[in-house]
Amino acid sequence: MTVAAYTNFSRAEWSRLRATTPLTLSEADLAELHGLNEQLSLEEVVEVYLPLSRLLNLHITATRTLERVTDRFLGKTVAQSPYILGLAGSVAVGKSTTSRVLRALLARWPDHPRVDLVTTDGFLFPNRVLEERGLMNRKGFPESYDIRRLTRFVADLKGGAPLVTAPVYSHLVYDIVDGDVQTIRQPDILILEGLNVLQGGTSGEERLFVSDYFDFSIYVDADEAHIREWFFQRFRQLRDTAFRDPKSYFAQYAGLSDTDAKRFADQVWEGINGANLRQNILPTRERAHLILEKGKDHRVERVRLRRL
Repeated sequence: MTVAAYTNFSRAEWSRLRATTPLTLSEADLAELHGLNEQLSLEEVVEVYLPLSRLLNLHITATRTLERVTDRFLGKTVAQSPYILGLAGSVAVGKSTTSRVLRALLARWPDHPRVDLVTTDGFLFPNRVLEERGLMNRKGFPESYDIRRLTRFVADLKGGAPLVTAPVYSHLVYDIVDGDVQTIRQPDILILEGLNVLQGGTSGEERLFVSDYFDFSIYVDADEAHIREWFFQRFRQLRDTAFRDPKSYFAQYAGLSDTDAKRFADQVWEGINGANLRQNILPTRERAHLILEKGKDHRVERVRLRRL
């Protein structure tokens, strides 16, 4: 007999698990949190993200209790380490919006007000390195990241280092910003968002992976056809806005005709983003503790929670 790894909840079933968790975000807050082509409603926050923030708060409380038990056993007090939440999913699926909403909600719980958000974009190799290695058309694939540096960053953070830094990536210039860093000082919670953060090793490998340090992980999921359309929508919006900035790496594409722009976006999806989703990102989905399944309008329709 096969035992299901996840308990599945419809949106209505999941929303009832909010219990009495109060709504702490306003419409004005949401306007600053949603993505470029993704409208986030208060209804979505109430029915999906409030129950999720309640679940995470309970998990964090239980983790802290276990840490105290371990301290008692060892006969000494060990510095509290950050609770690390990993968040994965495809390009254009809405990871960034989910991360920002969770950060805002979790920071409003009194027990853990310091919540930092780091994206793995900063741990991409600089363009000059990618060009040297012939990886510019593989940006976002696992081999395009400085995995050793990323793992060390998370390990130092989890180990209680008083200060750690992460490189900064600019989507405008499509490259690492030389000399710029994001400084993290012992947060209560760290949300690490990225395409491939749930990857682990193959059988027989002994080295640690970023996912080994996660206390909880979330995968934002949708049918590839929907994600592809969201990618096209975002590309069209960027072509009319950010791409027109002369400093933008993609300024060369701002003047494309609609037909040429569609052809270029198709090539990017098929050759890079879609391929990465199918080969590397989607296979990690079942490693997540929780999966948010979206419909074609970006609304979460189902939640899958891993059985303990």
